[in-house]
Formats: sequence, C-alpha cells, structure tokens
Amino acid sequence: MVKLISSSLEPSQCPAVGRVPRTLSIGLYQMKWYEDPDTHRERLAAGIEACAKAGADIVFLPELTLSRYPADTRPETPSDREPESLLDGPTVAFAKKAAIDNGVFVQASLYEAVDRGDGLGFNTAILVNAQGDLVAKTRKLHIPVTEGYFEDHYFAEGPSETPYPVHTIRRGETLINVGLPTCWDEWFPEVARSYGLQGADILSYPTAIGSEPDHPSFNTRPLWQKVITGHAIANGLFIAVPNRTGTEGLITFYGGSFIVDPFGRILAEAPEDEEVALVAEIDIAHRQDWLQLFPFFGTRRPDTYAALTNPRINPRKEGGEGEMGPIPGLAWR
Repeated sequence: MVKLISSSLEPSQCPAVGRVPRTLSIGLYQMKWYEDPDTHRERLAAGIEACAKAGADIVFLPELTLSRYPADTRPETPSDREPESLLDGPTVAFAKKAAIDNGVFVQASLYEAVDRGDGLGFNTAILVNAQGDLVAKTRKLHIPVTEGYFEDHYFAEGPSETPYPVHTIRRGETLINVGLPTCWDEWFPEVARSYGLQGADILSYPTAIGSEPDHPSFNTRPLWQKVITGHAIANGLFIAVPNRTGTEGLITFYGGSFIVDPFGRILAEAPEDEEVALVAEIDIAHRQDWLQLFPFFGTRRPDTYAALTNPRINPRKEGGEGEMGPIPGLAWR
C-alpha cells in the first residue's frame, strides 16, 4: 500500500481578467533505493500507479531512478561507472511500460552512456508519453563536486547548445510546457529564469540530495526548499521536486519532496523518511495571473546583466577553497 498525499486545486490569488483555466494534475513519487532490482522496480511501479489512480496526468521520479546513487565515493575502477543506453536501456524501458500501463506521462532519470573518451556520461532526465514514446530528454548542466557528491567523476556537464529545452506536451485539450533540469541545477537562479523566459509552465528537478558527510549536523533541507520556492515565485512556475529517501553509502537522503506553485504555496510535501506519492491539482493559468500582477519579465534589465556571462574564475581546489582566494568562482579582493 503506497502512502498518498494529495491536494485539490487552490484558487488563484489574483485572477487575471479574461484568462482561460488550464487545469491538470501532477504527481511525484519519493522513493528509496532497493538493492534487489525487481523489488526496486515493483516499488516504483506501485508509486506511479498510486499517482495515476489519484488523477495525475504526469508523474515525476527522482534522479537516477533505477540506480543506487554512485557518487558518494569516487570510482576506483572503470567498472564502478555503470552508464546505460538512453534509447534502449533499462530506465527508458521501465518508464515506457509504466507510462503505457497507467496512461500517464512518466519522467525518469538515468546515467546516460556516451562515447566521450574520458569515461564520463551524462546525467539525463527523460519524459515518456502515455503511448510509450520518448518525447523529451534534458542533460544535467551543473555538476556537484563536494564530499559525498563526487559527480564530476561520473558525469560530464551537459552541453551548452540548447541547454534549457522546453518540451510542449498535450493532455486532452491542454498544452503544457515542461522543463526537466536536474538536482544541482535547482540551486541556480539562472536555470529557472532561462526556462521561464522560454515559456515553461512546469519544471521538474529529479533530485538526490541529503546529508553532508563533512558536516553531518547541517541539514540543508530548509535552504533547499526555500531557494526552489523562490525560483517558483520569481519566474511564475509550478515546480515538482522528487527526491530520494533512505541511506546509500555515505549519504542519508532527506526526502522532503514537494510541489510548489507560482505563489510560493507548497501544495504537497513528503516527510523525510518515508516513501510517498504526492499529487496536486493545478491551474497553469496561475502563471499568467501572477506575472501580470508582478511583471518580472516585462521589467527586466538585460542590458545590466553582462557579468552573469563572464567565464568562471578562481577554480576550486580539492579542499574546497579557490586557487586564488577562499571562495571558488569569485575574485578575492
């Protein structure tokens, strides 16, 4: 039996004159990793089914959906890296079957095998429609490098060509624009702003985040939720954040998966330590309502933002400080 937390449609705080409602339901499943692959798939399938039965039109799943999180330690041999094919590997096969079985869109995430010559792959989010077609993929752009999250030893940075793809999908008569950045991308305001500028309605950040091995008493969950909620408000977005729970190696994942709306309201939220399905009914028109009242995009000053595209400076050293000053990425004065 899958625990379900659902929320009905919240009213708009500021309905725009003449706007047309665009309603749908979105779901996510917060999971832990099971060493037995069959058990793991069974639990995931049950979570997707629970979301679908509760009315979800699209279900979002955590980062590296079928895999143990590998990056709590550095790889010691090439066999410690286990990428898979994007087109016919186990993750896309699982997502296709789950989507067909439940008549919903399913987003999943995988360690994508590519021929780069350096042993690295991509950390890639995919979306499959209810007919089992792969309709979207997005490679993670920003790669964490800190203790317990040595992802730079597994994943290459996503390519800078078309870095923020917005995928238009149809559910009934409703067209929905979806963006699929991943985990560490969620800390960067530039990511959410870029998706917002391209007309995204919904972002999903498939996520694997938890404890900090070198600071075990520091729970970053409140900061994580606040920064993503800020992105939703500043860009008029619905954001779904499916995280893992449970302990894998050095990391205890803190769950807390949630769905937030453009008004900063947490529509549904999971506890830290349980597997749970979340489903929220939403109205995409709330994006129009909020951004007409607070026209962030219409009052931007791109002529003043040149510093945002300056190259990275002061590279990070192994201990965390920069090569030319204590804060990597910043000039020390």
